[in-house]
Amino acid sequence: MTRSTKLGPEERAAAIERLKSKELDILVVGGGIVGTGSALDAVTRGLSVGMLEARDWASGTSSRSSKLVHGGIRYLEQLDFRLVREALTERGLLLKRIAPHLVKPVRFLYPLKKRVFERGYVGAGMLLYDMLSYIGGRPGVPHHRHLSRGQVAKLVPSLNHNALVGGITYYDAQVDDALYVASLARTASAYGAHVASRVRVEGFLKVGERVVGVQAHDLQTGERFEVRAKQVVNATGVWTDDTQRMVGERGTFKVRASKGIHLVVPRDRFQSSMGLLLRTEKSVLFVIPWGRHWLIGTTDTDWHLDKAHPAATAADIDYLLEHVNAVLQVPLTREDVEGVYAGLRPLLAGESEQTSKLSREHLVGHSVPGLVVIAGGKWTTYRVMAKDAIDAAVDALDGLVPPSTTKEIPLLGAEGYRAAWNKRGKIAHAFNLHTVRIEHLLNRYGTLTDELLDLIKEKPELADPLPGADDYIQAEVVYAATHMGALHLEDVLARRTRISIEAWDRGVSAAPVAARLLAGVLGWDTEREEREVSIYLKRVAAERASQTQPDDESADRVRLEAPDIVTN
Repeated sequence: MTRSTKLGPEERAAAIERLKSKELDILVVGGGIVGTGSALDAVTRGLSVGMLEARDWASGTSSRSSKLVHGGIRYLEQLDFRLVREALTERGLLLKRIAPHLVKPVRFLYPLKKRVFERGYVGAGMLLYDMLSYIGGRPGVPHHRHLSRGQVAKLVPSLNHNALVGGITYYDAQVDDALYVASLARTASAYGAHVASRVRVEGFLKVGERVVGVQAHDLQTGERFEVRAKQVVNATGVWTDDTQRMVGERGTFKVRASKGIHLVVPRDRFQSSMGLLLRTEKSVLFVIPWGRHWLIGTTDTDWHLDKAHPAATAADIDYLLEHVNAVLQVPLTREDVEGVYAGLRPLLAGESEQTSKLSREHLVGHSVPGLVVIAGGKWTTYRVMAKDAIDAAVDALDGLVPPSTTKEIPLLGAEGYRAAWNKRGKIAHAFNLHTVRIEHLLNRYGTLTDELLDLIKEKPELADPLPGADDYIQAEVVYAATHMGALHLEDVLARRTRISIEAWDRGVSAAPVAARLLAGVLGWDTEREEREVSIYLKRVAAERASQTQPDDESADRVRLEAPDIVTN
């Protein structure tokens, strides 16, 4: 059976009709990286699969990470070699096979401040990091190198070199986390999974003690319906405990939320040919190259307030600026900060540990018959987490089910990407676009770039950039709705593109243009178009205001003054 590779409004409506009409083998609750990975894992084993997400794909933790695909070099100090090896194996798979168009190598410098011992100690860790990356196959990135003080000065001119004796460089990888999750959901749909965002699970169906499905609420239409499934997989991250309470059972394990914030700073604020890895008294700090920007993060603090909209405080921002300024010749100020975002890590918790010490391992539990819970873990190892969750669900199904095949399955757009990249100059010439534009599209959509170019061929004005966000063109807004599952303006500006954190005005000037484009695709009237813009502008204003507050409670209260997108 041929399935559409589009994930638009028609596909969503068809998926919901199927969810209402048949019992599934597997229903996944949660559309973050682990939920979408679980849906792809299950459907590619030949199972009938559904997936529901209460908000947008990746709207929680999975769009607010450090955007790194990495082994976690700091876990070597904690002697967690298994986790590091597993993550490095996954890094290689993502770089080379699963998503070479989305996952890219990124180089970091570890500045050395002490002679002899520090170079030996850190160098040994980097060597082990490289060796562990080879265990799972070819790593896909160069190995580490030692640099003298003079070499560091040439490569990173803006560092305060009086405080350094040299450095060590190494490689990891990076990804647009939200775009990846949307691509993963779309790939699962293309293989036959029935997936729908903006559908909230409000309860579980039970026969005796057994979970046999969920009560669902379509927030777009207001309709309530039941979805029946032989096994339900709870992949709700920091909401795991809340979801467990709906079953009426005490959770198998407890998940604690740790807040991490990141700053977005223009690339020209300091000169460096690579990112930085800095030690702090609590953890590590990354300065990550991100197109025309730097990402600086992250913090690590307990969070007990609203999970949907974690808020950064003035103290969080000052903490990051203080630590990065300790190594820069010219310090950064609040005026240099283009964007700020806050996310929550779902950590497996004991009762009293500091969040920075809690496990990044994941656990799978079968708390009640018919319900599998997956929790913990880290973005990089999502595929292994998904495999383990579906393995647990499959154990309770009748009949033989094939093992996971996701090691071999590239995301849509990956096949043929390198050949398309080699032809980028010719493609640019054929469409009268700058080569940099084609490179941007290829690194976001891979070989599916053809579909965006078809939109431009039909309407040449769609090649124009969005106001205040020159990196993105209007065709990407249209494509987000027709092919990538975007249903609201916020979905496009915050997740299908990263305008909400990359633009100086955080998308305020792009919002009316993007809303007009979405209205043409999604059938909005003028009132709806204006409402979407209004809600987005209030979100931006609330985020800016929350970032001037001194503490979490104040920031949370101010952030929640902005209305949520709920049409029912």
